[in-house]
This record gives sequence, structure tokens and C-alpha cells, in this order.
Amino acid sequence: MKIRAPLTFAFFFFVTCTLFAQDKPPATTAPISTVESAAREPTIALMSPPSAQTADSIAVLWDKPAGPSVEGYDVYLGTTLVATTKSTDYTLQGLATAQEYEISVHVRLAAGNILQSNIVRIATKPQPEVFDITKYGAVDDGKTLNTRAIQAAIDACSPGGVVRIPAGVFLSGAIFLKSEMTLHLDEGAVLLGSPDTSDYPLMKYRCEGRETICYASLVNTPDVKGSRWRDITIAGPGKINANGSDLRKKELAEHAGRPGRAVCIRDTDHVYLQGITVRQSPFWCVHLIYCNEVSVNGVSINTRYDEAGKKYPDIVNGDGLDPDSCRNVSIFNCQIATEDDCIALKSGRDAEGRAVGIPTENVRISDCHFTSGFGVAMGSEMSGGIRNVVVEDCDFHDTFSLASVKAIRGRGSMIENITYRDCTYTNKSPEVHDSRYSRGALYVDQFYGDDKSDIGTAKPKDESTPLIRNVLFQNITLDTVGGNAIYLTGLPESPLENIRLENVSAIGEHGFIANNVRGLVLDNVSVDARDGNAMYFNNVR
Repeated sequence: MKIRAPLTFAFFFFVTCTLFAQDKPPATTAPISTVESAAREPTIALMSPPSAQTADSIAVLWDKPAGPSVEGYDVYLGTTLVATTKSTDYTLQGLATAQEYEISVHVRLAAGNILQSNIVRIATKPQPEVFDITKYGAVDDGKTLNTRAIQAAIDACSPGGVVRIPAGVFLSGAIFLKSEMTLHLDEGAVLLGSPDTSDYPLMKYRCEGRETICYASLVNTPDVKGSRWRDITIAGPGKINANGSDLRKKELAEHAGRPGRAVCIRDTDHVYLQGITVRQSPFWCVHLIYCNEVSVNGVSINTRYDEAGKKYPDIVNGDGLDPDSCRNVSIFNCQIATEDDCIALKSGRDAEGRAVGIPTENVRISDCHFTSGFGVAMGSEMSGGIRNVVVEDCDFHDTFSLASVKAIRGRGSMIENITYRDCTYTNKSPEVHDSRYSRGALYVDQFYGDDKSDIGTAKPKDESTPLIRNVLFQNITLDTVGGNAIYLTGLPESPLENIRLENVSAIGEHGFIANNVRGLVLDNVSVDARDGNAMYFNNVR
């Protein structure tokens, strides 16, 4: 059964409300680039995101113009056209070291006119000193344990230097990066995690929202209480393979701590992940904790399949990328296939997370491709708050969901100012179905993880009662053969607030379910259910 809502439903009388003050993150508080006018009235905002510069490359991002149809974007270096793209990001490569460049973007509209951006003036980094791990005794046979050799190269690295992993397979246990360095993996290089738990010391750091004893990850920042690190880059095109199928089984059998990650960067300002491939983590793949000014550019993450397409055995909780209590984050041009959430924004769990009180905020996720897993998630560990997030121009194939926004009783705090727009979702996988961990292709769920949900009985409100508000789904096309197309359910004591769907076309096995929502607006929404009613609403206004 199909139902269409070409305009806001008559009984939704909140059409005049403002959804929220802004539907995208504000500019970073400490922009790196110097921005000057490229035209009398620049019409799109161009920036080089935090940390996204190397000795020979500069990445830029820009905002799409609101409304008009875009044919393409032309990227200029000075007055020279250097690239044409359909994306809202571009990485200029092969640049000279320590040189300032002027970058601008022209937008070609379908109507034939051209819009111009501001000019970004920004310099590449100086030529770095290189520390090749083979000069410190590393052997590329995939059998020799190279932990000490790689760590020796890191320890010797001068400020601004590069620790180089050349082509070959280098077996290693936990290594620890430091400030003002780049770990560079050449084409054909593989940093392979040791399968032995003794190569990963036990450490205390956040796991599923609480400070917990965990095995060290393959790539870490040091555990020095009260210290913060800065200017850490991990660059490709090489690969980090954490050997998680073997390692996870051993870590769980020992039960000395929670499994580690492939990459865990903590307490760091200015983090840049560029062009690497990260695979087969024993737990979450890339975990960023208490980091600010983060850019993730052109990274491939896979916790589900090996290079031959064979499923990794025994990988569970295999999130792809988890920014956890992080600020000013740009994730773009990435490819992610996972066993769990593809990207999950987090900020601590329950009373401990509220006491720490560090939100994840000001996040842009754009031009990314997801081919298995649970899409882009907010929560469910969100007790420090999650706010000011835009997910745009992404496509999702055979994932369980496009969007999941989760904040359950006990968490407290708030998820707010979240936008998903200009995204497509297609699922033909028979694996996808509704469950307590996945309620639909688009879902906002405050009973996440509950086998049975009593959506009608309110409980007393206190500091542990969470709130989800100001969520926009705009220009979304989705088609799934399994599960609900759209599912929105708030708590009876804390209903969802100000949820807007605009230009959404949805087809599912089941249709659109909504419970406990205040301020639901549907503008040009089409829902088609292959089985049953297209819409079921309860306590919605």
C-alpha cells in the first residue's frame, strides 16, 4: 500500500516552526586556511579542513549551493583549471613543498550560470625528514616481529618527520605514535597485526562509552595521564591489517581486557587520516577518542570481507569509524564495509559519560560509500551529547540502514541538530530485517536494543532521560526489500522533537512507523510498503 504526502499533512500543525537554528556544523573554531574574497559576492564557502595538508597535497571542501541544480564543480589553482568533479571535495596532489597556493571553486549550474567561491590561501608543509623502518631493523617477510624496530623509528622521528613503511608485509604488535609525525605506508605496504596477545599491553581507555581495561590497539597514542598530542597523520596508500579474526578469539579467551582496535588515536589535536586502507580489527576498526580538528580523507575500511571477498570469520562489533567525544570532524571520500555501524558518533555512556561531558560536535560526513553494515549512526553511547552533524551526498548499498539515531533510557543528555540529505539507499540483501538493533532504513529509536518496547508507559524524568530533537531527512531516496522503510519512536516521557522529512521517497517491506513524536513535519514524502499499511502513527503530532 502506498501513501503520498506532497505537502505537510493537515494534522501536523507545526509547519511554521523552525526546525533548528542551523542544519550544518559551523566553521571550525580555529581554521587553518586564510580565506579571502574570490569575487565580489562569493556564493559558496570553500575551506581546507583541519589538518588536511601534507608536504605535497592540500584537500579542500565546499558547501553546495542551496536550491539550484549543479552540473559540476571546477577547481582552480590560481587561475589554472586543475580538476572538474561532481563531489564537494577535492585533494590537490603533486604540489611543491612549503609553498602557498591560491585555491578556488567555480560551480556550473544546470541553468548555465556560474557561481564562485571565496579564495583559500594555504601552504603545503615543509619537506619532512624520513625515517625508514627497515633502517631500524624491520623485515618485510610477514613473520618477523617488527614492533621494536618500528617503535625505534617512531621514537627517532624528528618533529614534522615521516616514519616510512615501504612495500612489504611487516608483522607488528602495538606501536605508539607521538606528536608532529606522519606514519606513511607506501603502495604495497602492509602493517600486519601480530596474532599474539602478549604483543598488546593492557591499557585503560574508553570502550563502548566507559573507561575500561582493554588490550592495546595495533596503532595507538601513548597512555600518559594529562597529556595531549598534536599533529598526527597516518597516510597511505598502504594497508593496516589488524589480524582481528585470530586476535579477537585469543583476547576473548584470556578475558584480561576488552579487545583492542586496529587504530585508536586519543587525546590529540589535529589528526589526519589520508588514503589508507584499514582491515580486520578485533573490535571497532578506527576509534578516535577526545580528538579535535580531525580530517578523514579517502580512507577505506573493511571489517567484513578480505580482498578476495571472503567474509572475515568471528568479527563481531566491527564498527568502521567511531569519533568519540570529538570536535570539528570532516569525513569525506571514504569507502566503508563493516559488521556493525559504518560510522558511529559517540560521546560516553550513562553517568560516566555525563560526568566527562565532552560532546561529539561539528561533524561533516560527505561523498562516502557504504556497502555493508549499519550506515551512519548517532549513539547509542551519547551521554556527553551529539550535535551539529551533516551527512550528505553519500550512498548506501545492502546496508541495514542509512541513518540510525539512538539514545536510550539511562544515557541522559541530547542528540540535536542532525541532518541527513542528498543520500541514496538501496538494499537487496536478504540478511536485512527488523530487529532490536535495526528498526528500519531510516530510524530514530529510543528503545534501541529492547526485545519488547513498552512505548506507552512513561517513567519519571531525571538526568538520565535523553532527548532527541531537530533531525532533518532531506532529499532521500531509499528502497529496501527487508524491514521498515522509516521508523521513529521516542520515549513517552521524552518524545522526539522537531523531526522533519522533506523530499523523501521510501519503499520498504514495511512502511513508516512513528510513535511518541512532537513536531513531525512531512513535506513531499512518498512511502510504499510491499507488505501491509504504508503508515502507522501513534501519539504523534
